[in-house]
Amino acid sequence: MAPASAAPTGTEILLHKLSVVIITLNEEDRLPRTLEAVAWCDEILVVDSGSSDRTVDICSDYRNCRVIEHAFAGYGPQKRFAVGAARNDWILSLDADEVPDAELLSALRQVLAGDLNKPGGFYLRRSLVFMGRVFEHGRESRERHLRLFDRRKANFSGALVHERVQADGLIGELAGRLLHYSYRDLDDYFQKFNRYSSLSAARMQADGRHAGPVHVLLAGPFRFVQSYLIHGNWRNGIPGLVWSVLAAYYKTARYLKLLELNRR
Repeated sequence: MAPASAAPTGTEILLHKLSVVIITLNEEDRLPRTLEAVAWCDEILVVDSGSSDRTVDICSDYRNCRVIEHAFAGYGPQKRFAVGAARNDWILSLDADEVPDAELLSALRQVLAGDLNKPGGFYLRRSLVFMGRVFEHGRESRERHLRLFDRRKANFSGALVHERVQADGLIGELAGRLLHYSYRDLDDYFQKFNRYSSLSAARMQADGRHAGPVHVLLAGPFRFVQSYLIHGNWRNGIPGLVWSVLAAYYKTARYLKLLELNRR
């Protein structure tokens, strides 16, 4: 599935202004694809945490894009800062590796042209793109994330990792999906693997959780069976098999790191 074009051709009169917020760190290779898809929006706010590549320079190519430098303090706090710094109340929160497809862009314009007094936000469906394949099956093909919301009624939690938007009011769901180019390659996967598993283990410890031999031995195999067979990643070919193996390894590593933290 190809990324959407920069400017949807809808004829709707948009009644509500939209701010797209994106947090970045060294995303020069992926950010342009995302910026092109949302260039029609009223504002694009990029909150950068010290990129050493051309990420910030790329933003200057877009007339409605502005950049704020802000030290990274965890994913939840960083996104909360971005939401608070936006100029409009309706927020579309994207990661630099997420691209709305054409159907989702059309749905966004339709929503912005309608009555938004009651909804607190909208779920967007997201599909993983891994090893060059858009996952059409498995849980990674139908994730639902609350990413379009009214900041007067909703905002991100303060979690350092796996942050979620918490909202009041009615929550809808839009057609289309976000294409999630989460990993440049397997090397990039393992770099994120190490960072996310460490942050997740630290959060689990802060919540008072403990790990034992049963967690270390069984969490990984159970995750593989769940991902590959139950959720259907076998239908995604070799990328689905590789993803399921790595997901199992992640579960094991997270509990090993928690066990280490508990012993300290």
